[in-house]
Amino acid sequence: MTNYRDSRYNNGMRIHIPNSAFLGNIDPFLRGFDPSSPEKLEITANQKWIAVHPVVLSMIAALGLSVKRESIICEKLEARSAHYLQRMGLTKILGVHSEAPIVEHEAAGRFIPITQIKSSDELSDFIADMIPLLHLEEKQSETIGYIVSELVRNVLEHADSENGACLCAQYYKKSNSIRIGIADAGIGIKKAINQSHAAADDLRAIGLALTPGITGTTSNEGGTAQNAGAGLFFIKSIASINRDYLLIYSGSGFYKLLRKPLSAKTKFRLHADPFKDRNSGDNTFPRWAGTVVGVDITLDQTSEFSALLDAIRLTYSKTVKDRKRAKYKKPRFL
Repeated sequence: MTNYRDSRYNNGMRIHIPNSAFLGNIDPFLRGFDPSSPEKLEITANQKWIAVHPVVLSMIAALGLSVKRESIICEKLEARSAHYLQRMGLTKILGVHSEAPIVEHEAAGRFIPITQIKSSDELSDFIADMIPLLHLEEKQSETIGYIVSELVRNVLEHADSENGACLCAQYYKKSNSIRIGIADAGIGIKKAINQSHAAADDLRAIGLALTPGITGTTSNEGGTAQNAGAGLFFIKSIASINRDYLLIYSGSGFYKLLRKPLSAKTKFRLHADPFKDRNSGDNTFPRWAGTVVGVDITLDQTSEFSALLDAIRLTYSKTVKDRKRAKYKKPRFL
C-alpha cells in the first residue's frame, strides 16, 4: 500500500493536481508535467479544494498504472482534496491510502469513477454506465456511445498499452453537459499513424488522426471496413457544432479545439482538416508516452446537434454492417 508523505521526491515523473483544470484552462497543468524517470511517480495536489476535468484524473491513473505501486509517492492530502480524489476512484486505482473521512455518494446519473479498460467486455460495461449520464434520446445516446467505444477500441487494438485505457466521465447539470477523459500510456499517435502514413512530428500525427478516413491500419484513404478512421473526427464534429472543447495530447503534440464565437452570422461548417477549425496547436509540450483525449459535450437538443448525431448514426450503422460482412465473408477459390 502506497502512503501519503511530504513532497521530497525529485527523481521521477512529477504531476500536480491544481484546484482547477478544465479543457479551457488546462494548458498550465500539462506544461507542469515532468515526464523524466518514468519508472517513478510523484503526485502533489492543491490542499484546499480540487475541481478538475475527468481527463486530468484519467491521465494520473494511466501514469500510476505504468509504474510499480511502491514507486508512487503522493503527498498527504487534506480532507477536501482526498474526498474528491477518492470519490472519483483515483486513490483506489493507485493504491493510495487516505486517512480523511469520506462520505460516499451515489454515482448513478452524475459521474463514472476512473475505470481501467483492457477488454471489450469492460468497454461495454463502461458504455452502459455512461448512457444514463447523457440525458438524450436512446438513439442519440447510442451514437455517442458508439464513438467513445470506437476511441477506446483503437487503444485496445493499436496503442500497444499494457494497461489498456483509463476513462472517467462526469455530468454537469448546470451546463447540461458531459465531460469525458480517456488516457493510455501506449505507443502514441505518431508511432501508430506512421505505420501507414508519414507524419513528421506529433502535432501533424494528431492532425492526421483527426482527419476522416485516415487510420494507421492502412494507407488507403477511407480506412477499412474494420476501421473507418473517423472516431476522432466525429467527436471533433460534435464538439464543434456545440461550441465545446476537445483536447488531444500525444508525444509532445497538443491540439485543442477552441470554442467558436457565438454569432448569428457564424455559419456552421465541418472541416476535414482539423487545423482549419479554430484551434490551439503546439509541438513543445512535455512528452506523453501514449495518448490523451478529453472532450466536453453539451447535450442541449439543437436541430444541428440532432441532425449531426443522425448522420453519424447512419455512418456507424453502415460501418458495423461492413465489419460483419468482412468477418463472415467466406473465401472464394477459383
